[in-house]
Amino acid sequence: MAASNEGHTRLQAPQQGHNFGRQRQSSPGHVRKLGLTRKRDRRDVKEDENPEEKAQRHKEFELKPLYKELLYTIAHQLGKASCPKIYSQAQLQQYIQEAFGMTDAEHSSLLQKAQDTEPPVYCLMATIKEAKGILGKDVSGFSDPYCLLTIMVDEEQRHSAQAKSKPCKSVVKDAALDNIYQTDIKKQTLNPIWNETFIMEFSDMAGASFHLEMWDKDEEVSLTQKLEEIKTLNSLRRMIKDAKKEKGTDDFLGRISLKLQGLHCTEDRWYNLEPRTETYPDRGQCHLNLKFIHKSRDGTLSAGRSAYINYCGILQQFVQAYISKQQSSGPWKGELCGEAQVLLEQYATQNDLSPFLQDLAKWVAYSKLYQSLEVDSSVLLQQLTSIEYHWHQQELPYQQKKELGDSLHGFLQYGLCLVSKYRDIFPPTPSSTPKLHTLLRILVQICKTQAFQKLNPAQFELHEEVVDAIRTGTEDWFLVKKGLHQPMTKELSEIVNALFKLIQEVQEDIKHNKDEYNRVFVSAVQVNVFTVVYQRFDSLLAKEVRGTLYEMEGQMEQPLANSLFPVYLSLQKIHKDKAFLQKRGVLELTNFHEEFREALPYWLHQAFSTTQDRVERAVRVDQLQPLQAGAVPIKHSSSAVDLVSCVQPICQLWEQLCWPDPEEAFMLMVKLTEDVCKIVVNYCKILKERVRALTEDSEYGSAINMLCVVVNDLEHLRSVLSRLPSQLNWAGLKERTQHVIGERQFHNTLPSQLQQAQDILNKEIRSALHTLGKRLNTDIENHVRSMSTRKRFPSKSTEDVAAPLMRYLEKELQYMNENLVQENFNSLLTPLWNNSVKILYQVATQTQNQEGLMVYCQRLFYTLQCLEQCFHAEGNGLPLSTLHSVEYKTLKALLTHNSLSSFQLIEKFFEKKITDQNVFSGEKYGAVTLLTSYNRGEQKLRVEVLNAVNLLPMDSNGFSDPYVQLCLEPRHIFPEVEPRCTQIKSCDLNPLFEEVFDFMISLEQCKSPGACLMVTVLDHDTLRTDDFEGEAFLPFKSIPGVPGKNQEEVDRAEPAQIRLPLMHPKPNDDSILKLLETRKGEREAQMFVKKRRLREKQSQENNQP
Repeated sequence: MAASNEGHTRLQAPQQGHNFGRQRQSSPGHVRKLGLTRKRDRRDVKEDENPEEKAQRHKEFELKPLYKELLYTIAHQLGKASCPKIYSQAQLQQYIQEAFGMTDAEHSSLLQKAQDTEPPVYCLMATIKEAKGILGKDVSGFSDPYCLLTIMVDEEQRHSAQAKSKPCKSVVKDAALDNIYQTDIKKQTLNPIWNETFIMEFSDMAGASFHLEMWDKDEEVSLTQKLEEIKTLNSLRRMIKDAKKEKGTDDFLGRISLKLQGLHCTEDRWYNLEPRTETYPDRGQCHLNLKFIHKSRDGTLSAGRSAYINYCGILQQFVQAYISKQQSSGPWKGELCGEAQVLLEQYATQNDLSPFLQDLAKWVAYSKLYQSLEVDSSVLLQQLTSIEYHWHQQELPYQQKKELGDSLHGFLQYGLCLVSKYRDIFPPTPSSTPKLHTLLRILVQICKTQAFQKLNPAQFELHEEVVDAIRTGTEDWFLVKKGLHQPMTKELSEIVNALFKLIQEVQEDIKHNKDEYNRVFVSAVQVNVFTVVYQRFDSLLAKEVRGTLYEMEGQMEQPLANSLFPVYLSLQKIHKDKAFLQKRGVLELTNFHEEFREALPYWLHQAFSTTQDRVERAVRVDQLQPLQAGAVPIKHSSSAVDLVSCVQPICQLWEQLCWPDPEEAFMLMVKLTEDVCKIVVNYCKILKERVRALTEDSEYGSAINMLCVVVNDLEHLRSVLSRLPSQLNWAGLKERTQHVIGERQFHNTLPSQLQQAQDILNKEIRSALHTLGKRLNTDIENHVRSMSTRKRFPSKSTEDVAAPLMRYLEKELQYMNENLVQENFNSLLTPLWNNSVKILYQVATQTQNQEGLMVYCQRLFYTLQCLEQCFHAEGNGLPLSTLHSVEYKTLKALLTHNSLSSFQLIEKFFEKKITDQNVFSGEKYGAVTLLTSYNRGEQKLRVEVLNAVNLLPMDSNGFSDPYVQLCLEPRHIFPEVEPRCTQIKSCDLNPLFEEVFDFMISLEQCKSPGACLMVTVLDHDTLRTDDFEGEAFLPFKSIPGVPGKNQEEVDRAEPAQIRLPLMHPKPNDDSILKLLETRKGEREAQMFVKKRRLREKQSQENNQP
């Protein structure tokens, strides 16, 4: 047996021999300067060799040696594989026979040769890495651990146990064996690290076990030193325990015992340290790496080639066999069948191939396979990650370093070639772009690896290489597309058509790069592929467009200009994509529109003439009938719809041109607006001619229907025309041209053009509506005037008198509403309403005889209310703001007052006085203070006159002799309540009264309309009529005790003190008094007017300026 105590073992250089995976990859087209230039010796291969002979020679010299190695591996396999499924030797042999394509005879012959070779020496390579959480056996709380390990068969273990007279903790320590190995002693630690490797031979796995014991090394220490180490109670206990045992005896820390038959071919894990007794069950863990390997393996099987070379050949054969057997069309994702995994693992373990060499072999094989078959890129990315990990852990031999460098170098060449042709290899589909992304990640990962940076010391910038590949590939792609669309003849139309198809191809490619490829390149290699491609296309297209248009200079005609328009639009779309550029430099296509300036007038003329012809055809076939009736009717005719659709292309032309020069864009807008206005005016003209032609021999009702449709057409066109500034984005143009075109010039040009067209439309609409409303106005006037003749319907009710007019309006307005759009219907209703109000006012004011005026005004007021409801139509007709005009309010007030009785007018008079009192401000005539309350239970109103202030001096001595008169108004509500007066206060302008008055009145009287307390302050004169100081009005509804819904609220009401400013009435200012004056036959009305006129004569307002 042999053992090795190295912690990090350098990988042994493989023997010279088969060089699978080392052939340089040929770069398909795109040559790169990547690192050092590498030269390789090619194998001497006969060019004219027969394929069958070549295949037979390959089988004899390449496959059969590998086949014998695998048969030898199967025959001498050790440990269980990591694959969950267990395969017998027969199954494994059958698999390799199929994978290598061996016949039964060849298999039997090679199997016999493998069986005749010398068997290997079976070994277990154990690496003791570290331990953690072990017991502390020393007084200091730590231990000095070391490990003993060996392989024992069951008989040796029993013999060692029987040699002891009593049970003992140790098995390995006390065994009488020569193959016991010991690690170094680690001083004073509970987490020792060894990283020591031992190779232990064994003859048979049956009954054999791996044993490891961990001990604490004890050395003789003086009593003084031990006392110094005592720090805790546990330390004292350990010292007492040490005193009881023999001197120099090591302490047992734990053991590990493993059956070899239960182990995998490779084990790398933590194992619990087991106790011999249950005193301390938790003794920590130990990290072991166990591997079954072969020593003295027969070297004649593969002609002395290294295990690494053989592993590469076996891997390649297994991968090819797996892929050829699979039926799926998807990429290979690195999977292999279970038998292949078991054999690769067993072979690598038996030959002690490191994971680094295994991953290197996989990378070389998979990277070559990627160039011939569809391999999932994630497989390569995974191998690169593994190689980078191992690079920092171990060092490769020279030959493998060289092979790795060549492989990385070659794959970069191939990958950049794929990048230059990414459009064809990775189309912009959800299934292909992820493959491109993974490829770019692989290239980035290769450049980031330490292996590539060490093995390729020359400067290499992946970002620049990728950009260069994209530019070259873009130019090649452009030239290919240009060749495909080469014109067949030299005719100008053919040349323009070829250019258009080429630009379309470029436009589509730019879109793919912006929407699909850009995020792939940016996220993987931080390259904005859209910017790179766009800038290259900008240069190529600019050169192509200038050359083509130069040939057409001076030969422009309408057909040629029409064919150039799609070219302009395609270039416009490409130019708009410049907004997405990462870096905006000077672009050659910036002023491409200048090349098309010669074709621009032809484009405008084509749009105008085409639209004009379509409009004329639309009117010629229009029957002036509504397009659709029903729940959502369309009340205009077909020509109005056609006109809108015909004008729309002109608006689209402005958006499509998107002319960049501000001054030229303004002139272009003027021309387009002028064309639209011409089309609209011409439409009005030919539509009127169409109406005359259709209504010559038609009935009155049919003519009215057509006229309604025409009005609707014009209104529809007017609404479309009003939206023209927003559709053509006048605001944006105004902002663009503010430094070139003045605001006044802008306003005097474009809005003026539009306003002229709108004026023409409005004039035609008003004319048509006037024709429709003329007969309606006449009929309404006749109905209203006939209703105002009082002798004609002396016995009919108000409702019956107004019914004929309302029935007529309902019928006619319903008809108009059904045939006119809402805007036109409202335009028709407005003059009808104003005319109806005018007629009612004339009738109400022209009546000379006042006899029965109230009854007739009631009829007229009822008619006005009915007309208002009819024209408003519950919000569907005219809005209330339109209905309630100044004339309407004047008429309503007139009819309202004339319709009331005299008592109602008097109530209205006092309600107005109460309102005036509430809004009156200032005390220029003085004020009076009252304390009022009402007792519902006693039906008693109590008024306490407290004082008056700031009264006017009415006597020659500069004073007054004031007193207060309290009167309940209106008198017809309080007929039995007499006025009450306070005492007279001589020579006093601020008298103090403090007198209480009680009035017995009911609650109903207090709540009557206009019910109030009229407070009059008078100056007493002995020889003449008392002078008027002022008056105030206190509504009963504001006196505590009168308002309130329940008794509780009334009981809580407290008497209220109120200060009322005194007012003077304005002479001849009240319309109610004027109306009452006309009622000569009513005594109460005349008496009331007489009193108020007398009060107006005494008013100081006569002297106000």
